[in-house]
Amino acid sequence: MKLRLFPQEPAGLNLLSQMAQQIVLATATLAEILGVPADENGKLVEDMHNIEAKSAELHFALLTHMRTSFVNPLPREDMYALSRYLNEAMEKMDAAAELVALYRLDRLPKRAADQLEIISRQAELTVDAMRRLNDLDDLEDYWIEILRLAKRAERTHRVWVADMIADMKWAQYSRNRDIANQLVEVTKDMRRVATQVGSIIVKES
Repeated sequence: MKLRLFPQEPAGLNLLSQMAQQIVLATATLAEILGVPADENGKLVEDMHNIEAKSAELHFALLTHMRTSFVNPLPREDMYALSRYLNEAMEKMDAAAELVALYRLDRLPKRAADQLEIISRQAELTVDAMRRLNDLDDLEDYWIEILRLAKRAERTHRVWVADMIADMKWAQYSRNRDIANQLVEVTKDMRRVATQVGSIIVKES
């Protein structure tokens, strides 16, 4: 028997899915930023700010929707938590892009691309999962996969930091470490989204 809260996809879940999609866009934009010289990334950083602004807009739209909708697909506290974690992840992506510009970094280690790949995969899975929150069948696989990716991100972060300590002078290490920290925190926010979904699955089963 399918575990279904409501028979149709509510607007609130669509807003959550759109928020996850902003993170997909952000990973592509940050990858572009890392691929161009520092003096050429101004437009891309501005694009990232616009993506972050769209995420915030969707976050506030969801809050308004929850206040004005008589029936919500999930308890308001769950929808708020999901929206907050997604928005905070997007804010950290924006911060990473801004730091690259402020520090005028022309190149980051391959570990940065590895982290972006993980974040992109987490976000792509979350786009689909948010749409399916009104039908919790099979979402346990999403939960488990996001946790697996988050553990991989933690390992990548540890290796990245170790490499930086070994290879970089202090000032260079400090600048790169700031960006590494922002990216691993994004993966943690995506893990928080999945953990919240896991909590919903347990409560509704």
